[in-house]
Amino acid sequence: MKLKFPVAAFVLALTTVAAHAQLGLYFNPIVSRIGISTQDTGPFAFLGANKTSQIFGGVDYGGYYEFSHQPKLNFGVDARFIDEHGNNASLDSFLIGARISTRPMVFNLRPYLQIMGGEGRSKSPQSPVHITKAEYGAFLGVDKALNRHVDWRLLELGYSSVSTISSETYGGTTPIPAAKLINASTGFVFRFP
Repeated sequence: MKLKFPVAAFVLALTTVAAHAQLGLYFNPIVSRIGISTQDTGPFAFLGANKTSQIFGGVDYGGYYEFSHQPKLNFGVDARFIDEHGNNASLDSFLIGARISTRPMVFNLRPYLQIMGGEGRSKSPQSPVHITKAEYGAFLGVDKALNRHVDWRLLELGYSSVSTISSETYGGTTPIPAAKLINASTGFVFRFP
């Protein structure tokens, strides 16, 4: 999590690089289904004892910077922080990665794809102890331009994976695989051309 502020400052500093660049900032609700294929029965079980899935909710905020505009595609970077809670457990993720989007299409719709990596910090419901592990993910979405500076993020779907805290982390004998996250988000994006 120590990287989030320097990376955000770097992304904002890039806004002076090109006249046709675009910066977008967002703060949206997010819902995730988090699943693990093996039940964890110990006191550090992230999803709760004997559970293999749980619904988490929270906020997804960050920004993107598109620095390259081609006739049909835009290229850039996205940095985001996701804060989610469920069943008294928490998962905080910081991700940064590549972004590809199209020019506005029919009905001012603009699809995008992002491939990201970073870190996830998890805490189990029964303990204040937390761990931080590598996380990766992919996000696919579509924004609709409402005016020159505001987009409605109609829907963003994501898939990511991170090793969360588990009883195995603290001496358990059952290997617990990485958690798989399937999430959905919607909201508004504020653009600064």
